[in-house]
Amino acid sequence: MSGPMDLEPRRGQDDTLTLRLAVPKRPATRRRADDPGPHGPARGHDGEAVTPGLRPAGPRRTEEAVNELAADMADRVGPAVHPYEVAALLEADGLSADTIRRRYGHADIFALATALYERVPRVFPEPARAADPWRPDHLRCLLRGVLFALPALAYLLTAPLWQPGKHAAALVVAGIFSWAWGQALGHRAYLWMVAGRREAARTLLRGAPLGAALATAAAAVPAHGSPVIWAAAAQSLYLAAAGVLLVLSRETLLLAALAPLAVGAAVLPWWEPGPLVRTGLTLLALAATVAAAGRTLRTEYATAPAAGEGAGPPLVRSLPYGLFGLAAALLVLLAGRREPYAVIVLTVSMGPAEWLLYRYRGLSATALGASGSPVGFRLRSAGVLALCLLLYTLPLIPAALLTGAGPATLPLLAATLWTALLLQAFAVAWAPALICLVAAGTAGAVTLFRLPPGASVLPLCCAGAALCLIGCTLRLLGRPASHA
Repeated sequence: MSGPMDLEPRRGQDDTLTLRLAVPKRPATRRRADDPGPHGPARGHDGEAVTPGLRPAGPRRTEEAVNELAADMADRVGPAVHPYEVAALLEADGLSADTIRRRYGHADIFALATALYERVPRVFPEPARAADPWRPDHLRCLLRGVLFALPALAYLLTAPLWQPGKHAAALVVAGIFSWAWGQALGHRAYLWMVAGRREAARTLLRGAPLGAALATAAAAVPAHGSPVIWAAAAQSLYLAAAGVLLVLSRETLLLAALAPLAVGAAVLPWWEPGPLVRTGLTLLALAATVAAAGRTLRTEYATAPAAGEGAGPPLVRSLPYGLFGLAAALLVLLAGRREPYAVIVLTVSMGPAEWLLYRYRGLSATALGASGSPVGFRLRSAGVLALCLLLYTLPLIPAALLTGAGPATLPLLAATLWTALLLQAFAVAWAPALICLVAAGTAGAVTLFRLPPGASVLPLCCAGAALCLIGCTLRLLGRPASHA
């Protein structure tokens, strides 16, 4: 505002939203200075004659013309905060000085603008609501949650072909390494995405096969030369190819590639396909995923390179994301030892978790516009965080009970992972990585050496990690500058 705002009511003049044009009273006809009038010259308190007003009398038609112009321009004059803005409108309409004098009875455009400004009440409409830049893609988030869980059907199909007691260690080691490598590689690919999709595809083309090879090599230690190493290699190759498709937003291709697994699992209750069909459907899904990833990389790599390509972001920037992937894999592994079906629920919930990450950013932007002080925004930001956490974790309590798991471990683990991902979305990487590593290391050590408190250590560690991450979120993301 360029002037003070009248905060007092105008005694009935603004009792409705209807436009009211203030029509001034006609000025009295000016008398000559030497004309005493019917009652003699006007005199003041000191007895001397008072000089009559010098404002010239305007014909009635000019007043009516000004009122009509005010009514016609009310929608544009109302939001003006100064008569000069009205003068600019009149000038833009091409109103000439001669027309202003003859038709409206004013000396110039500024006098007419002032008259219009005084006649039209001030109206300051709310600005049009901007589109939410963080509006999530509901179908895509739901699809990603399904895609995170569908690969588990491969273990269901191949379950009669391997012995969990002897072969699980190799698959677990390969899975943990692939998860950590995939998190770091995905972050580095997203960093290159700023330069261009070709650069991101090049990063994935170099990093995905290397990650699959290293994960297979890590699985060779617990495999002890058994054929399970081939299963670990297939698992590592799938995770690398699926990571490429997810980073490059090719969810539909991945869904189509996993169709053989869905078909095979669907017929199991009514038909025993046998070892050959079980293995064939799994290998078909793997081959389709690898082929889709290769085709996608070839398409993206064929685009024009970015101008001025340099060495790229340093590798150390992706290190905390890899460490978080390692910690998350260990926490999920510890939960899966006692509550395997609850882990499947957690995997499916990653789709809604991603949706809530977008909603947090959109709601935070709305809270920023509605807050009048940093303290007010911090309170609103805390409310947004609490709302998102409740929407994510509360449905997991009955889901955990339906799977036979306890009501505490799954929601606390989900809250830990979601809050860590939220901080990472705002480029806060080291704090969630270290907090989750401490929680995973503590829970793993207690479980490995069978120390007290035994089975309660995982929910306790997740609760402590979640509290620390929530505190970091309130401190770092409760500032308006983080959302600017």
